[in-house]
Amino acid sequence: MAAGSRPGGALLLPLLLPLLVLVLVLPAAGGGCAAEGGPLEPFDALYASGVEAYYGGDFAGAARCLERALRSRRELRAARLRCRRLCRAQVRLAAPGPGAGGDLPFFGSVLRRADCVRRCEEPRLGAVSRHRAAEEVRADFQRRVPYSYLQRAYIQLNKLEEAANAAHTFFMANPEHMEIQQDLENYKTTSGKVSLIDQEARQHMEDYSAGVRHYDREEYELAIEFLERALKGYYSEDEDCQIMCEGPQRFEEHEYLDYKAGLYEAVADHYMQVLACKHDCVRELATRSGRISPIENFLPLHYDYLQFAYYRVGDYVKALECAKSYLLFHPDDEDVLENAGYYEGLLEGTVDPATIKPRKEAKTLLRRHKLESHLLQVAAAGLGYAYTEPNYWNRYGPRQDEHSVPSSISSEPEDGPRLSLTKKPMPKPDRELKEGGPLLYSDVKFVYNSQQLNGTQRVLLDNVISEEQCRELHRVASGIMLAGDGYRGKTSPHTPNERFEGATVLKALKYGYEGRVPLKSARLFYDISEKARRIVESYFLLNSTLYFSYTHLVCRTALSAPALHLSSLQQGTRKPVQI
Repeated sequence: MAAGSRPGGALLLPLLLPLLVLVLVLPAAGGGCAAEGGPLEPFDALYASGVEAYYGGDFAGAARCLERALRSRRELRAARLRCRRLCRAQVRLAAPGPGAGGDLPFFGSVLRRADCVRRCEEPRLGAVSRHRAAEEVRADFQRRVPYSYLQRAYIQLNKLEEAANAAHTFFMANPEHMEIQQDLENYKTTSGKVSLIDQEARQHMEDYSAGVRHYDREEYELAIEFLERALKGYYSEDEDCQIMCEGPQRFEEHEYLDYKAGLYEAVADHYMQVLACKHDCVRELATRSGRISPIENFLPLHYDYLQFAYYRVGDYVKALECAKSYLLFHPDDEDVLENAGYYEGLLEGTVDPATIKPRKEAKTLLRRHKLESHLLQVAAAGLGYAYTEPNYWNRYGPRQDEHSVPSSISSEPEDGPRLSLTKKPMPKPDRELKEGGPLLYSDVKFVYNSQQLNGTQRVLLDNVISEEQCRELHRVASGIMLAGDGYRGKTSPHTPNERFEGATVLKALKYGYEGRVPLKSARLFYDISEKARRIVESYFLLNSTLYFSYTHLVCRTALSAPALHLSSLQQGTRKPVQI
């Protein structure tokens, strides 16, 4: 028996060791954000640990985890930018050659760059899949929700200065949040702290705002300093935005399908997502945190302010350079054309005005932006993408040029022409107006506003959809409508002289997936409703996201009504309406 006991003991030991290791390892794996080291911990996991600690009453742990989550997200972006920029420089994309195998050099360089990025990122980030946060988590960080938790945690820890800065950071992206606004007033009252720090401030935006403030005070040298710094920051941020667009993309058109594409279809799908993202960097860099609409004409405005500021400090070469840079975006702007002519007159006899060119970075960005637009529109026409070019540079309403150079200080003779020089481009007040924002799409036409429609929050627009889209929507409607849908089954909910039929986006997509209507046509229903949502958000200058309760396609059909003669009800007419 003793001899037979040895094999049993020998078998038992290997079984116990894994159990012992498991017991030792598990606490470290489940320790939330207790320790740092090794690959960067995913920000979504740290965020979840912070929220859990907060609701568990561990406010010190919550603050620690939430701060680390915010830091992890910043470090993740910085690591991706560094590696993608490094691999861009190290691995150039080769041009495809002619004949069989001509595409191998190009795809070979793509593979080498992908390998370069992976080898660069893995030591700091670990496996790529660790940092794929859910859409809801990314939205929370976009809206700065972690700072709301942080503020409350710091209050419990009696760290009022940190709480005030966290509250301010959250409020800058959520200006409609009345509770946080009241908290900020309380901080100022109790601690006397007036200067608060936005911990997520975008430096190019801060410099731009400072430059405009100095400009309004007629402190032109300081205005030039800050506006030039803002321009430098803008172009740097634009490069970063372009690089970050090269990350994973969502294929919204195919999320609900078992999507299997061929090589070139898959490449085109992904690249068009990347290109659309890059093209929208102009809007991204011009939009303040928590805002829907960008600052109108944001990048050109830098040059507009600078052209006059340089004039006022006597640097006519720079004034002409900035005026010509502005005219790249608005070549028919009469005021700046007039200014440019005036500056040329001031330089006669000293410098040849023809040698003064627009700034190279402005020309480069605009050339790239136009090429992106061309490719996106080609794809929309040839590959079936739904795309409409937004108005990225347009100015809405007339310029308000209320200042001119007095003739007494003009270098021109008294009997010469007196040229009006713009002092202030006068951006519209931030969120004071409740309507009148950009319409986003060049083909959409404004018709009437709230006052003209005798109400509030009303607007009448034309050309929101094209004639062809209207016909396609009508064809879809004929295949998916259900009588009384959306009206509790009542086919004539308002008057016995009309029949109402309706359908939802989900129903249209289901029918498309089942092949009962063209999938592209079903998708159009969603795209149009999303376009309308974006236009309404922008036009009414909303500070937060607009959500639809539901989107409904309605067909109204006039029924026989011998006793009534209603011009608005034409018998036999079916009219699809989006509400």
